[in-house]
Amino acid sequence: MLETERVEHEYVVVGAGSSGSVIARRLLDRGHSVHILEAGPEDTSELVHNPSSWPALFDSELDWAVRTVPQKHAKDRSVRMPRGKVLGGCASVNGMIYMRGVRSDYDAWSYGGATGWDWESVFPYFLKSEDHEDGASRWHGAGGLQPVCRIHDPHPTAAAFVDAAVSSGFPKTDDFNGEHPLGAGFNQITTRDGRRMSSWQSFVAPVRERPEVTVTTLALARRLLFDGDRAVGVEYSVRGEPRRAYASAEVVLSAGVIGSPKLLLLSGIGPAEHLRNVGIDVRHDVPGVGENLHDHLLISNIYESTKPLPPGRYNLLESQLYWKSDPRLLGPDLQPIFLHRVYPADGYPMPEHGYTIAPGILRPLSRGHLRLAGADPERAPLVDPRVLEAPHDLETLVDAVEICREIGHSSAFREWRKAEVAPGPATRTRDDLREYVRSAATTYHHQVGTCRMGQDPMSVVDPELRVNGVRSLRVADASVMPAIPSGNTHAPSMMIGEKAADLILADA
Repeated sequence: MLETERVEHEYVVVGAGSSGSVIARRLLDRGHSVHILEAGPEDTSELVHNPSSWPALFDSELDWAVRTVPQKHAKDRSVRMPRGKVLGGCASVNGMIYMRGVRSDYDAWSYGGATGWDWESVFPYFLKSEDHEDGASRWHGAGGLQPVCRIHDPHPTAAAFVDAAVSSGFPKTDDFNGEHPLGAGFNQITTRDGRRMSSWQSFVAPVRERPEVTVTTLALARRLLFDGDRAVGVEYSVRGEPRRAYASAEVVLSAGVIGSPKLLLLSGIGPAEHLRNVGIDVRHDVPGVGENLHDHLLISNIYESTKPLPPGRYNLLESQLYWKSDPRLLGPDLQPIFLHRVYPADGYPMPEHGYTIAPGILRPLSRGHLRLAGADPERAPLVDPRVLEAPHDLETLVDAVEICREIGHSSAFREWRKAEVAPGPATRTRDDLREYVRSAATTYHHQVGTCRMGQDPMSVVDPELRVNGVRSLRVADASVMPAIPSGNTHAPSMMIGEKAADLILADA
C-alpha cells in the first residue's frame, strides 16, 4: 500500500484471542476505531463451536502447532504446545474451563513489581466480564459479556471421580471460583446453550458490523512500524501480499505468549546480542523479551474401561481436584483433571475404551525462553520451556500422580475400571514414577510470561503494560504474567484485557 493510500485507525490490536477480543470491544464501546489483525481464519468450523470437539483442533489448520526444542529433562522429547490460530485464539481451541486462580497469585504479582495487579485491584475486572448463570453475588458477576455456566448433568465417570476423591479424604467444593475453592468438584465452563462461547464470540462478533471496526483475518504480523521511538502501525501480509495497518493512538499486542514476543523480536525489541545473531537491527535492547517462559504441566493416568463410555453433554473436562501438596502453601499447587476419554500419554498404549485422570501441577519453578530461529517472520521460533529442569516440578508431579492413582483405584470406579494402562501396574516405586513423568509429561496448555510485567531490568512492560523504551505500544495477554496463576489461564487473560482497556482509555 502506498503512503498516499494510508488508512488509519486509532488502535491496531494484533490478535483476536482471550485478551485482544476484550480490549477491542471495550475500545469500540467508547467510540474508538479499531483494526483487529488475526493470523488465523474465521471461526466457522463446527469443531470450534462443539464443546466436546477441542481435541480434534490440535494440529489442525486452526492450531499454530508449536513444538518445543528437545527437552533435556523430559527424555529429549519435543513437547507439543497447541495454540489457537483462528478468531478467538486459544479461547476457540481450549477446554473452556473458567477459573480465576486465588488471591495469593495476584498479590505476588504486585509484591514483585506489578503494582496495581493485586487481588483487590483485579478481582472487579473478573466480575466485569462475567455473565454467570448463578447471577450476581460476592463471587460472581452477572450481565457481563462472557457467559459462564455450570455442569448440571455430569458424565457418570466425571461424577465417579468426585466421589472417588471424596472417599479418598478430599473435601468436595461447589465452586472453584468461590470462597472455598479447594477440593473436588465440577468445573464452570464458558459455554451457552451447549455451544462454546469464545472471547471473540462473546465480545466482538456481536458488534463486528460497526463501522468503527475492521477485522483482517489470515494476517501474519511481520514487524512493527515506528516513527522515531513511537509505534505507528504493523506491517503484515495476507497470503503473501504485504500490507500495513496504521494506528494514530496505540498498537496493542495480544498475540499470545508466542506471538507477542516474536513480533517484538522481529521489530528489533529484545536482547541485543540475540537480535544481532539473527540479523535484526536493534531498535531497543530489552533483555527480558522471550524470557520467563513457563507452563503448567500435565500427564495422563489412563484407564481401560469395562465397557464403552456414553457420550457427555459438555466439554470432556467436567470434574477436577484443586489441592495443595503441602498444607503450608498459600495457594493450591495441584489441579488433576478428569476426562471421560483417553487422552494419550507418550509411549503408552491407547485402549479402545477408557478414561483419563490427568495429574497437573500449578506452581512450576522451571523457567525457559523463546528465541527467533532467524529473521524470516514465517519461521517458527525456538521454544524452550525447560520442562522439569527444576527438581521441584518433577517431585510435585510425582506427588500428583500418586494422589491420582489412589483416586483411580477407589471403589467409586468399580463399575468402569478394567485396568490401569498408564503408568501401568509394573510402575510401583517412586523412581518408577519419576521415569514415567519424564517420559510422558506434557503441557497443560497454559504458557505464560514471555513479556513479563514489572519494574526491574528484566521486565518487558511496566504495570501499565507499556513496552519499555518505546511509545504507543503495549502488550496485553498471558505473556505479561510475571508468574502463572493457579488455574486455567483463559479467565486471567480476559481480566488482563479488561484492565488493559481501562489503562488505554485512561491515556486516551
